[in-house]
Amino acid sequence: MPMRRRRLLLGTVGALAAAAGLGGSAAFRSLAAGRGLATRTRAGLALGTTVALTLAGRDEADLEAALREGFRAIRAVEAAASLFRTDSALARLNRDGILRAPDPLLVTQLRFALDLAAASGGAFDPTVQPLWTLWAGHAARGGRPADAALRETTASVDWRRVRLEPDAIRLEPGMGLTLNGLVQGFAADRVMAVLEAHGIADAFVDTGEFGARGQHPDGTPWRLGLADPRAPHAIAEVLTPFSGFASTSGDYATSFSPDHADHHIFDPATGRSPAALSSVTVTAPTGLLADGLSTAAMVLGPAAGQRLVSDYPGCAARFTRKS
Repeated sequence: MPMRRRRLLLGTVGALAAAAGLGGSAAFRSLAAGRGLATRTRAGLALGTTVALTLAGRDEADLEAALREGFRAIRAVEAAASLFRTDSALARLNRDGILRAPDPLLVTQLRFALDLAAASGGAFDPTVQPLWTLWAGHAARGGRPADAALRETTASVDWRRVRLEPDAIRLEPGMGLTLNGLVQGFAADRVMAVLEAHGIADAFVDTGEFGARGQHPDGTPWRLGLADPRAPHAIAEVLTPFSGFASTSGDYATSFSPDHADHHIFDPATGRSPAALSSVTVTAPTGLLADGLSTAAMVLGPAAGQRLVSDYPGCAARFTRKS
């Protein structure tokens, strides 16, 4: 499922320097050096987007080791659950309908997905992948699915028909799984666990969703800029201080219609995109929670979405209504 960047970020090298009127990474390093800290930032392509890790600490060797292991953690999540990789465990499950001895990282995400599906009354449903295939195919031809095609496809969407067994995952014929509503947040969790194990106190993680711990190397809090859904290159709001994890689901990330009425987030009951909201941002103690709840709340709408998010301690949501 193709994705475009859904948020704007304040806190990494270039964005911070631009916001402060400074000169890029050299100024960033100078700020850190003034407090006796070294910094390291590494970026790459993973999970269908650009990922970046920014770390600060007193031992450069520790920072380099943490960066290497952080990117290994991202690659491991990709190998388990990315639909951008045809050889991932999830891609093989969708192809074959059964996956024996599944990757534990895939099992963790799927178990969470099924629990969230139950808690949200099916608003979050990891079996909506056939809807993506249907909509993307019609959009590529300049059209949209007819009602009959939507009814036929939604008949294959039902999280309760996924069989998560001790030694296998099984899907019924015609079903398909996507964990794109979780995988980037889960990757942020895995990276943060690596950084904690390395004793990295100050870090900003961008895996397509965001996580932060400690503070910026200049001694100020980390900040996160949220995109304006109707002008995604503009910042609508800045979260400061920012720590923990944040995820945004928006109708502008992958749209199938110019007015954003049709997009990559689907109501599993109808096969169409929810109509009430342009975006939802959830902050949470884990990336998995932030990512999953933002998708579920987008489908549920402001009132029911707020009730769902409120059921999870330490979580909060920001809603932008459709305009």
